[in-house]
Amino acid sequence: MVHGPDPVSRALRAAPPDQLVEAADRAIRSVLGAGRTEVLVADYRINGLWPVLDPELASPLAGEAAVRRCFSSQRPVRVATDDGRCRMFLPMSVWGDRVGVLMIELPEAPGPEVEEQAVDIAGALAVAMRAADRETDRYRRARRRERLSMAAELQWELLPGRSVTHRAFHLAGQLEPAYTVGGDHFDWSLDDDRLTVTVLNGDGTGLAASLLTVTTVNAMRNARRSGGGLVEQAELASDTLHYQHRGRRYVSTLLLELDAATGRVRAVDAGSPHVLRLRGGTVEPIALDQQLPLGMFAEARYDLQEFALLPGDRLFVVSDGVWAARPTGGEPYGERAMARAMRSTRLQPAAEAVGTVMRELHAYHVDTDLRDDAVVVCLDWHGVRGRDAG
Repeated sequence: MVHGPDPVSRALRAAPPDQLVEAADRAIRSVLGAGRTEVLVADYRINGLWPVLDPELASPLAGEAAVRRCFSSQRPVRVATDDGRCRMFLPMSVWGDRVGVLMIELPEAPGPEVEEQAVDIAGALAVAMRAADRETDRYRRARRRERLSMAAELQWELLPGRSVTHRAFHLAGQLEPAYTVGGDHFDWSLDDDRLTVTVLNGDGTGLAASLLTVTTVNAMRNARRSGGGLVEQAELASDTLHYQHRGRRYVSTLLLELDAATGRVRAVDAGSPHVLRLRGGTVEPIALDQQLPLGMFAEARYDLQEFALLPGDRLFVVSDGVWAARPTGGEPYGERAMARAMRSTRLQPAAEAVGTVMRELHAYHVDTDLRDDAVVVCLDWHGVRGRDAG
């Protein structure tokens, strides 16, 4: 047996971008003596995991509880088959962004060294598939359970990812309705110990709202990548939108900047996204002075506000499509039901917590379609040993 993941990594580097799964299968069989492999990727709603080799057919493995357990926990899971073989389910993730699950079937239960190799292989394959998304549509097609609207296509292309992990924090977000989302969006960037997060609630619906959000996100990125802070990001985006639409179109936006070493958060509240803190078992809103949405007036100027996190704090940022969602004859989701859903996530990682809040939102609508776009972003700050927010 060849030791180390290098033969698999070399095979992945040599393979065409649309043939990574087949290249990995051949290399894993050779390196680990596997009898079978399978790669399953999460769909846009994260409702299930689907095989890449034959995405039109549901694999028998896709329904196994072990697949979901591995994906949710981000830990390897072993299952013994009836004929004595061992299936290892391994999380595939890139910087905390969950791609899917790799299944490797071995003739017998592996020792610690082989399991460590398998974990490394799953990580290498996840990185390769993430990079290959620029060069092939194959893995995106496998994730789709229905056709995306044009607006949703733009929104998903614009996302930096759906989750990210750092030594001091975990961050995750989700868009709904996944296949038809229009103007609501989230974005983030990590530089050193500074995390910038923006949540947007674009004016209007469909493609027009999506184009407005695309312009806003790229204007903020332009300012950020030129060294501008939150105020500069908000003001450039606002001026850009006003120049284009003369105040007729605007985007409600919350901009946050976390110092991951101290838990200090800077904020520019330019509209409707709401931020709530879960501390222990208590959910409470963070009081911020709401300023004008981006693009409403020419040369609008914005002020910074600050607040502090304590180790273990969880922040939720939600758009109006979550906060104000109201089934016929019912109260808004944000009045009481949302806080109950958020409290129920206390033992879940951030990437699972956003899914829980979204599922509860759908249930609150009694399984009818959401009337508005919805974004949930979850940020956990763990703190850095020996330091706190002060």
